[in-house]
Amino acid sequence: MANRILVTYASNTGWTMGVAEAIGKTLSEYGAAVDVLPMRDVKDLSAYQAVVAGSAINSGAWLPEAMEFLRKHQAELKRKPFAAFLVCMTLSMKNGGQYRSHVSSWLSPVRALVRPMSEGLFAGGLDIRKIPSFGDRLKFRLSVMFGVWIEGDHRDWGAIRKWAVELLPLLSNF
Repeated sequence: MANRILVTYASNTGWTMGVAEAIGKTLSEYGAAVDVLPMRDVKDLSAYQAVVAGSAINSGAWLPEAMEFLRKHQAELKRKPFAAFLVCMTLSMKNGGQYRSHVSSWLSPVRALVRPMSEGLFAGGLDIRKIPSFGDRLKFRLSVMFGVWIEGDHRDWGAIRKWAVELLPLLSNF
C-alpha cells in the first residue's frame, strides 16, 4: 500500500471542494503525500493508506453520491484510517455554534457505515446564483431577505487547517 492520503469530496456548488483542497494542502505542508479528488473520480482505494471524505449537506444529509461512495468502498474504508467532514450553511447562521450537536447528527448515516476516527464540521458559503433549483434559489433569497442566511463565504480557514493538522497523527506516521 502506498504511503498516500486521499482527501475526497462531494460538492454541489464548490464550497466543499474548497474545504477539501484546504485540508489536502495542509496535510501536504506537513509532509503527507495527498491526492484531492471528487468522489465521482475515485474508483479504487488501494493506493491510499488513509481516507478523508467530506460532503456538502443538503436537507440535513450528505449528498447521495457521497453516501454511494461510502457504500461502494465500505469494506476497504473499515480497514484504513478514515476521517469525515461536512460543510453546511447551518453553522454560518447567527449563533450557528449552538447547532453543532444537531449538525453532528447528520453524520449518523456515515457512522453507521464506517466509523470515522475524527469528524470535522464546517460552515460553507452561499452564492444563490450557484443553486441549481429555481425553487431552492427562491427559498434562499427569502431566507436572506429575512436575515436567516447571509450570502458569502463563511468558511473558517483557521478551523479547517487546525482540524487537518490534528488529523495527521491519526492518519499516518508523519
